[in-house]
Amino acid sequence: MGHSSRRDRETADEPDLHESSWPGWRGRAREWKLVVGLLQAAKIGRGGIILIEGRSGAGKSRLLDMAVTAAARAGLEIARGAADELTQLIPLAPLTSALGQSGRELPVDDHMTVSGPADQRLLLVERLQGPLEQRVAQKPMLLTLDDVQWADPITLLALRSMITDLASYPLVWMLTRTSGSGDDPRLNCLFDVLEHDGANRITLEALDRRAVADVVTDVLGAAPEPDVLALADMVGGNPFLLVDRLEKLRSEGAFQITDGHARMVSARLPCAQAVTQERLEELSARTRHALQCAGILGRSFLVRDLTEMLGESTGALLPVLEEAMSAGIVEPAGDELTFRHDLLWQAVVGAIPAPVRLALHRDVAEMLLNRGGSAVPAAAHLIRSAGRDDASALLGLDQAAREVLRSSPQTAADLAMRALELSDSTDPDWFDRATTAVDALTVIGRLSEAADLARAALRRAPPLQAPRLRCALAHILVLSGRPEDAVPEAETLLARQDLPDDLRGIAEWAMLWGLFCLNDFREGRRQAEAVLADRERHADAAVVGALLLLARFAVVDGRIADSSAHLREALHITDSGTAEAIQRPYTRLILSLHYRAVRQFDEADIAIQAAEEEINDLGLTVLAAQPALFRSVLKLTACQYDDAAAEAQAGRMIAEGLGTHGFIRVGLSVLAFIAMWRGDIDAAAGHIERFRSIHAAPEMLFGTVWERWVMAAVAEAQGDPGRAIDILRTIYTDEEERRWALITTPLTAAWMTRLALATANRPYAQVIVDTAEYLARNNPDFPVFAVTFAHVRGIFYQDPGALASATDQPEPWACASAAEDLGLLWAGVSGADAFAKAVGSLDEALDGYEHIGALRDAARVRARLRTLGVRRRRWARAQRPSFGWDSLTDTERAVAGLIARGMTNRQAAERMFLSPHTVSTHLRRMFGKLDIASRAELARIVAERCPDLREGA
Repeated sequence: MGHSSRRDRETADEPDLHESSWPGWRGRAREWKLVVGLLQAAKIGRGGIILIEGRSGAGKSRLLDMAVTAAARAGLEIARGAADELTQLIPLAPLTSALGQSGRELPVDDHMTVSGPADQRLLLVERLQGPLEQRVAQKPMLLTLDDVQWADPITLLALRSMITDLASYPLVWMLTRTSGSGDDPRLNCLFDVLEHDGANRITLEALDRRAVADVVTDVLGAAPEPDVLALADMVGGNPFLLVDRLEKLRSEGAFQITDGHARMVSARLPCAQAVTQERLEELSARTRHALQCAGILGRSFLVRDLTEMLGESTGALLPVLEEAMSAGIVEPAGDELTFRHDLLWQAVVGAIPAPVRLALHRDVAEMLLNRGGSAVPAAAHLIRSAGRDDASALLGLDQAAREVLRSSPQTAADLAMRALELSDSTDPDWFDRATTAVDALTVIGRLSEAADLARAALRRAPPLQAPRLRCALAHILVLSGRPEDAVPEAETLLARQDLPDDLRGIAEWAMLWGLFCLNDFREGRRQAEAVLADRERHADAAVVGALLLLARFAVVDGRIADSSAHLREALHITDSGTAEAIQRPYTRLILSLHYRAVRQFDEADIAIQAAEEEINDLGLTVLAAQPALFRSVLKLTACQYDDAAAEAQAGRMIAEGLGTHGFIRVGLSVLAFIAMWRGDIDAAAGHIERFRSIHAAPEMLFGTVWERWVMAAVAEAQGDPGRAIDILRTIYTDEEERRWALITTPLTAAWMTRLALATANRPYAQVIVDTAEYLARNNPDFPVFAVTFAHVRGIFYQDPGALASATDQPEPWACASAAEDLGLLWAGVSGADAFAKAVGSLDEALDGYEHIGALRDAARVRARLRTLGVRRRRWARAQRPSFGWDSLTDTERAVAGLIARGMTNRQAAERMFLSPHTVSTHLRRMFGKLDIASRAELARIVAERCPDLREGA
């Protein structure tokens, strides 16, 4: 049967939402039921995801086709896209084609930064996600992407972000991948993460015997005899190959139909591949050769590309194209023609001898390059065909790598590294090629490779170009946690008298940043003061670096007011001068630490928000996870545990998506601390176990002290205080580390004092008391340090007056902790008055712990009361439940109110000074607490339980 009859039958057999099997669709009842369920759920406001896997011919594309037809009949908006082997170098190609958006030009910025070119991946994703969110806010949508095994890296990043962030909308995603086409760790990770988050993952297996019999009956109009059913065994139950074989053999008269039963006329059964090959061999030689050229262009191709490649007019090719379509080899798809199936495309291309195939790819690349414009489409052919020292091919790869460097650095790295493989060491373009590869490898976090390549490139660098690459190398070494190597590289640069001023500023900043990471206070202070003593001779980048370094040293000296003054001066320069782009958000994030340390939580939040906006605007993707992680620790300090967990999850998601894995540690440490406070020690230990498997990120400004405290706290909670002491030993024994710890994380002071005394290590407790006293004396304008000193002094000297004054603190947990210490002290004193004070203080601590959900601490206080003969029923006080409207935090209720008023996630994020990732995380948590799955359900609950929120009151 020809192509038209096949298509007529397929279009006649439209999907039925109430049936699970019909002519043209057999053996997939379970899968279709899942699709129907999600489409019907979308009509009432719910979203969902189906991940579909299977070998070529299993019916993945057919399932998408039918889902699209059913969704359109149900009134859903449709978006369809597909990835292709020859378009996988084009950033976001599958999504832009699905959403009807072409890539928009990125802003041009040639300013050299120590961190390389601005990374625009998140900006590109945002430009797709924003309009898509607006569309699904108005109408339910089905979005299908076929063959995502060919998707480019930024498409996978976008899918992870968009699917998660838009999970609260009536948006159904269907993604297919062909199994057996190679193992892609990034795609495996995406599917695993989505499945873990609730996606439905299905594999289209071979058709069973009953389904095969139904397919044969549909095609032949008769029930199959055993010899006909044997066909299915030879094609492995593959639906496409089965139908293709049946139609081919029927056209040859291979079946005999008698009394409604079909049997074979001949016992000869050609192999499945032979049937497909015979279908191609039946074509005229001219059509077959034209299809082979078309196959080189890709599974889908433009007719004008084929005509140009063959040097013929469209009219002259018309008979050829008609024959190919009549034979069912190609079919129209929008403004292109496409091979009807991957197996047909592979058969056509596979029949071309390898040397001829390479030459054809080279011809296509030359044709595309000669048109001018982007070199990226040609690069897909050049990668397959370019030979060693092929000058024009290498120039095409170079151009393509530069084009995608900011939008898809992974692709740029692949292109640049391939070009280097094909380059001779004497090629005059080798150095520029290596520099592009170094930039791309740095952005995607392959820092060891970037450093090795940079060192190799420096050995053959032209004298005028070497300094810029050495600056990049110093930056790479700092990023990779090797400041001891970065500082000498920067010093080598600075020793040159002919170093241009802009590079001198960058080199000075890299050196100062390295000294910052090394905590080399003596040399760092000397260098920073030298820069500030002669500012006119130094670039803004160096001046800001010096101020940041002195700000760090001021904290170590215990002078937070001086540190803040340095930071504000640095901010003034970054806002008005020509400092390095990365210095602007860095300065704000450090300033947020200061605000958090002195309990100015609102100011800290504003600083984090400003840093987040700059990170997005400047394309500093390497820092993208930091604002959420800084905010998570801020929320945790304020005992807003649910909000802290939401921010930590959002930061983890961003870091995992971008490959900045070191930042995941902070998110895990926050989650571990929350789990410990809530009494789930096993969960806390699980977070720490994963935490230990990840290398630290040197750019995570406060990470080290915070992470060590969390590890120690979990160890102590597991009953191993000795290990906790070992984890914190550096802080106990190093004065500068101790000051930094007590300023940036004041909650550690009382806890570490208590731990040292519990392990009979009174000298360690004494140094914590002495440091707290020093900080209180040197920072009289910040009462938090005096209160912290009172707390540790009260613990160490058993001073009830000091502990009583420490119960007046801005953090609820610290207040409860001081009250518990005071109660414990009075419990050790005899007399009725002391007993009453002990019970009163412990009751106050219990109230405080239970109010913030610190269940482990509450249980400990309840046990202390029992030893005094006082029983307090568990949950006797008002508790926030785990589920239902009353379980929502203030932040979650605020988000719910904005969503109920019809705002998108992005609009709600802007209103609340949060990131869209954080808003989506809050929505997922709310959906779980309220046992709902749509924004419509949330709006209904808001209207019922708190209508003032919906009205904006």
